[in-house]
Amino acid sequence: MAVSSRTTLASLSGVKKRFGATVALDGLDLQVLAGELLSVLGPNGAGKTTAIAILLGLQQADAGEARLFGRSPHDLAARRGVGVMMQEVQLPDALRVGDLIRQVSAYYPEPLSFAEAVARAGVEKLVNRPYIKLSGGQKRQAQFALAICGRPRLLFLDEPTTGLDVTARETMWATVRGLVKDGVSIVLTTHYIEEAEALADRVVVMAKGRSIAEGTVKDIRALVVRKRVDCATATDAAAIEAWPNVTAVVRDGAHISITTTDAEGVVRRLLAADKALSDLEVRRAGLSEAFAELTSEPAAEEVAA
Repeated sequence: MAVSSRTTLASLSGVKKRFGATVALDGLDLQVLAGELLSVLGPNGAGKTTAIAILLGLQQADAGEARLFGRSPHDLAARRGVGVMMQEVQLPDALRVGDLIRQVSAYYPEPLSFAEAVARAGVEKLVNRPYIKLSGGQKRQAQFALAICGRPRLLFLDEPTTGLDVTARETMWATVRGLVKDGVSIVLTTHYIEEAEALADRVVVMAKGRSIAEGTVKDIRALVVRKRVDCATATDAAAIEAWPNVTAVVRDGAHISITTTDAEGVVRRLLAADKALSDLEVRRAGLSEAFAELTSEPAAEEVAA
């Protein structure tokens, strides 16, 4: 899918980065467009966090160019348009969450009001608690408040919901959707595939420091040949898993979900094995299956070639 003609807020062009013998980024091209939520997916070691760090000026590329609002990522005016929530964060342990929010807000020219930042991040119960006293999930909520309090035009969220319970995760999702609706552009890296599927306008899949696929969630799903067959059947799940071209089988009571590269063949075998089979549905596999297929070693090398 071609990148839209909308304004580019941040970009990497031919960026390379090594750490000793390890190639973190291998000529990566990446664009973040105005008004979108871009999800960057990839297995561990794909280079996602390194790419964000270079866009933020936290690391220097060995080759290629990084631009933030058309400027160097080290430019102060560019940095004031950005909010950041990284995986590894060190904050003053003794300060209360409310004090941290006020301190970070002061770095920005037009921050959210304290009350709005607290409400949007859902940290009303945490503002008077010292940061050191928070659980891991509560620290992530506090870090989210710090990322949004400056009213950024561009927000980087690196694995933001790790450690959150279901309620806190849904609260953050709702806030993220609201921010995009208000015109904030967001770059999201996550290992929760359902998070990208639920939130992303556009997805970039990375492997071995390169972008191997790009497009909407629908576009990415269309790149793979796997399909999902769902039905109610008494056929043994282990037996189905041994059939040719079946890559995964999940049973939930009487219902079974089969991921396969040969949906027609699987359906024929199901009907032959169980005359009482019902609730049959065949559909293209979801983003998680597409991600698994695209980032498998042979597939990643073939797509990137």
